[in-house]
Amino acid sequence: MNLILLGPPGAGKGTQAKLLEQKLNMLQLSTGDMLRAAKDKESEIGKKIKLIMAEGNLVTDEIVIELISENIDKSSKCAGFIFDGFPRTLYQADALSELMSSKNQSIDLVIEMRVDDSQLIERIVGRYSCKECGEVYHKVNRPEQKKGVCDNCENIDGFIFREDDTEEALRTRLFNYYRETSSLVGYYYAKKKLTTVDGLLPIETIHDLLYQATKNNL
Repeated sequence: MNLILLGPPGAGKGTQAKLLEQKLNMLQLSTGDMLRAAKDKESEIGKKIKLIMAEGNLVTDEIVIELISENIDKSSKCAGFIFDGFPRTLYQADALSELMSSKNQSIDLVIEMRVDDSQLIERIVGRYSCKECGEVYHKVNRPEQKKGVCDNCENIDGFIFREDDTEEALRTRLFNYYRETSSLVGYYYAKKKLTTVDGLLPIETIHDLLYQATKNNL
């Protein structure tokens, strides 16, 4: 069972992917996480990724496909993969289909999470995460319970803000998303693989909808 989560940055794809991971023994393949991990290695390609992400732009398809392939090969024991942040274009959708076919797998379900743009900006600007475990917080909507201490791992070593979580970078990312990714909705609808949910519903409600849709396709 392989699933794609579609939606603009901040739609909640990462949160929902983690919830499905726990229930279905699937593995989230977050393009953002993979790119940030590569960026932190300070290799030549990592430095290029760092600059591109800081500007709110997208890395090359070849880099992303290579990262995805490596992660799939390292995780052969899971029940399936949840693609979060990829594909973004029709070319990438075809490339992912070819990659999965080469590994004797396929994409079984695509879920689009729709969220109002103004609420996206409010949701993302002010977001930060634990330096140790990556738990995500928000200055207004979800601050840590005890100032300076992570709720999840009790780390006191501090929190980090993503370089691309500024309003200017976010608007660039939203522009890129709508320009390049909107066509995927029709693409996967034509393939009869698309389901749409309201990304502004409560987290638990969205999870129930996604879980049921996923179970129905197992």
